[in-house]
Amino acid sequence: MSNFPPFQCNLEIFINDLQSIINNNYQTIEKLLTQEKKTFQNFVKPLELMEAKLEHFFTPLSHLNAVNNSEQTQKIYTESLPIITEYSTRLSQDLRLYNAFKAIQKNESATLNFEQKRVLELNIQNFELSGAHLDDTTKTKLQEININLSELSNNFSQNLLDATNAYEYIITDEKDVDGLPQSEKEAAKFTDEDEEVKYKLTLQMPSYIAYMTYGPNREIREELYRAYTSRAPQNAVIIDKILALRDTMSKLLGFKNYAEYSLASKMAKDEKSVLGFLETLLDNSLNQAKNELKELQAIAPHPLKSHDTAFYSELLKKEQYALDEEEYRPYFEQRNVVNGMFDFLEKLFDITFKAVDEKLWHEKAYAYDVYESNKLKARVYFDLEARESKRGGAWMHNWHSHTTNLQGEEQLASAFVVCNFPPSSDTQPSLLRHDDVVTLFHEMGHTIHHLLSDVKENEVSGVNGVEWDAVEYPSQFLENFAYEPKVLQLFAKHHETGEILPDEMIDKLVRAKNFLSALGMLRQLEFSLFDFKLHSKLYQGEEVQNLLDSIREKTALIKPPSYNKFQNGFAHIFAGGYGAGYYSYKWAEVLSADTFYQVVDEGIFASSTAKRYRDIILHLGGAKSMQELYIELMGREAKPEQLLRLNGIQ
Repeated sequence: MSNFPPFQCNLEIFINDLQSIINNNYQTIEKLLTQEKKTFQNFVKPLELMEAKLEHFFTPLSHLNAVNNSEQTQKIYTESLPIITEYSTRLSQDLRLYNAFKAIQKNESATLNFEQKRVLELNIQNFELSGAHLDDTTKTKLQEININLSELSNNFSQNLLDATNAYEYIITDEKDVDGLPQSEKEAAKFTDEDEEVKYKLTLQMPSYIAYMTYGPNREIREELYRAYTSRAPQNAVIIDKILALRDTMSKLLGFKNYAEYSLASKMAKDEKSVLGFLETLLDNSLNQAKNELKELQAIAPHPLKSHDTAFYSELLKKEQYALDEEEYRPYFEQRNVVNGMFDFLEKLFDITFKAVDEKLWHEKAYAYDVYESNKLKARVYFDLEARESKRGGAWMHNWHSHTTNLQGEEQLASAFVVCNFPPSSDTQPSLLRHDDVVTLFHEMGHTIHHLLSDVKENEVSGVNGVEWDAVEYPSQFLENFAYEPKVLQLFAKHHETGEILPDEMIDKLVRAKNFLSALGMLRQLEFSLFDFKLHSKLYQGEEVQNLLDSIREKTALIKPPSYNKFQNGFAHIFAGGYGAGYYSYKWAEVLSADTFYQVVDEGIFASSTAKRYRDIILHLGGAKSMQELYIELMGREAKPEQLLRLNGIQ
C-alpha cells in the first residue's frame, strides 16, 4: 500500500474519474454479493477498502473547494455532490447488503475481534437509519431527500462565503483606526489611485474581530456588526427547505422528529437528557452571567448594545488584569507556536514531527510526518492563514485512515489542519492572538485523535465511527493546555528577541481565562438550545426567528437587534454535521474537563493518565463506544461539575 500519495486533484477529468470509480464499485458489490459463503474477510473488508479508496479520491476536491475556492472548484464540487450522494444513499439502502451484514454478524460473532464487531454494528445501524429495510417507494423518496440536502448545504455554505467576500468598508480618517493592532492596521492599509492612504475592513475573521475588539468608532462597529449578522439573507429559504426535508426524512424512518433521529447514533440517550443537561448548565451560569454584564455595563458610557460587547470586554479585561491582547501577539509567532505545540505533544505522548518537502495546493501550506516512539505513524498538512479563497473558521479534515488491506499491509493516516490566522507577508510575520493558539490546539486535538489510531478497520479508525457528541472530547482536552504555564513556556517566545513570555504575563493570561466565562457559556447554550429545539418539531418561516427570540429571553442578556439573522450564518448546523448535535460541544466538554484535571493534578508531563489517554482514547479511535473507552480510561463515569470548575462558574 502506498503510505502517502501526493496531494493532487485533476479538475479537468474529475467527474469522469469519479463516475468511473463509482461504476467499478457497483460491479465489485455485485460480484461480492454472488459469493455463497460471505464472511467478514471476503465481504465486509473488501467493501471497507473500496469505500476508503473513493474517500481518498474525493477528499482533495472537497479540501480544495474549502481552502482554494474558485468558480472551477465550485462547479466541479457542485456537480460531484449528487453523484456521491446518490451512490452513498443507494448503498446504504441496499437490502441485500443489509441482510449480508446481519448474517455475518450472526454467524461470526464468536470469532470476530472487537474492531470487526464494531464495524458490523455501526454498518447495520447505518442501514437502518438509511431505510434499507423499507419499501422501494420510501427508499426513492429518501434518496431524493439526501441529494437535495447535500445540494442545499453546499449552497448555504457558498452563499455565506460569497457574502463574506463581497463586503468591504473603506475608512478614510486615520483616527478611526487608532487603537487597532499594528498588524491589522498594516493589513487594512492601501493607497488609492489618487495616492490617498485609506483602510479597508472586511468580514474575514482577522479583520472583523480586530475592529469589533479595538475599533474606536462605534458607528463603524455597528455597521460591521450589521453586515456580519445579516449576511446571506437568501439562506432563510434554504433553512426552511433543509428543516422540512430533515423532518420528512426522520418520519419516513420511523422517528418522531430529526432530534430523535440524530440521537440514535450518539452517546446521549434521549431528547430529555440533552435538554436537561443544557438547562442545568444554563441555570448554574445565569447569576454569574448577570453579574459579569453589570461589571461590563459599569465601564460603558451608554447602554450596551450587541456591537459594543467585544470592545468594552477588551477595555474591562485591560482594567481588571492589565491584559492587552496585543502585547501577547509578538510572543505567538505562528511557526514558533506550531513548533512549540509539537514539543508539548512529544513530552506528553512521545510523538515527534519531521518536516516534509512536498509541493501542496498553496505556498503557505506545509506538511509534517508524525512518529510515535520513533515509528512513522502518519502525515499532517497545515494551512493556517486567512485568504479570500478560503472559507472562514478552523477545522480538521481527515484524508486517509490507519487501516490494513487484505494482505495485512498497513495504510498510514493523514489529515489537514485548516485555520484562518492573520496572514504573513515579506515584512510582517503571522502573529497570533492567544485565542488563535487555543484554536490551533483544539484542531490538533482532533488531528492526533485521527492520526494516532492503531485500529486496522478503516470505518472505526481514528475519528471514524466515534459518536458525534464525543468527537469534540480530544480537541477540547488538548485546547485546555494552551493556558497551562508549563506548556506556554515551551513556545511563547518573542519572535524578535527570543524572550520567553514573562511569568507575570502568563499569570495574567491564566487569571483572565475565565473572564466573562458565564456570558460565554450562555452564548454557547443559546446556540445549542436553538439547534436542538429547532429540530424537535417542524419550524418554518418566521417561526424560526420566533424560536430563537424565545430562547434569547433567557440566554441573551443584551437583546440583539432585529436585523441580526444569526441563523442564516449558522453553518455548523446547516452546512456542517451538527444538525440537532450542537449540544455535543458541551457534552464532550464534560469528558475533556474531567480528564484534563486528572492529568494536571498528576503534574502534566509525569501523568500516567496522559499515556493511558493516548493508549485508550487515541489508539482505539471509534473501535469501541466512547462511553466504554472513557470508563476504561478513568475507571468511572465523567464528573459534570468539572466543566463548571473549568469555566470558573460557582
